[in-house]
Amino acid sequence: MKIAVGSFNPAKIKAVENVLNETVQSMDVPSGVSPQPFSDEETKLGAINRAKACITNGADLGFGLEGGVSEAEGTLYLCNWGALADREGKVLVASGAKIPLPKEIAEPVIKGHELGDVMASFTADKHVRTKAGAIGIFTNGMLARDEMFEHIVKMLYGQYNYYQNR
Repeated sequence: MKIAVGSFNPAKIKAVENVLNETVQSMDVPSGVSPQPFSDEETKLGAINRAKACITNGADLGFGLEGGVSEAEGTLYLCNWGALADREGKVLVASGAKIPLPKEIAEPVIKGHELGDVMASFTADKHVRTKAGAIGIFTNGMLARDEMFEHIVKMLYGQYNYYQNR
């Protein structure tokens, strides 16, 4: 079975490989949403588009993992969504952790800057989005980006197995 992740981001690839305990193919596929998704809906759509694109490009199972931000009650939150698609047309979705972004990070994002770029400047690490990510920084290392996505992958693959065994 050919399993793919719709990204070259090492944190996303690692999350799927850790949960499935096998090597997966990474695919450079479009999210079909803005570079900085700005709502749960847009972030979820990006994940779905990536998962479906993996199937279109020959995978039997495709994972799309997307990070974004969403606003609630005047606070900007980090959000993340995942989708799993299969050749039969099934698409499953799951969402993960949310954490409020500090004002000094939220303000430039609201002004149109990508969170990854803001975090790279904030941490002086241009590769922060492929490692700890914002979640790792703002949880003081308690939860890294790949671990955050692992929870989503577990929910996706668990749903998939549940429906396969019915």
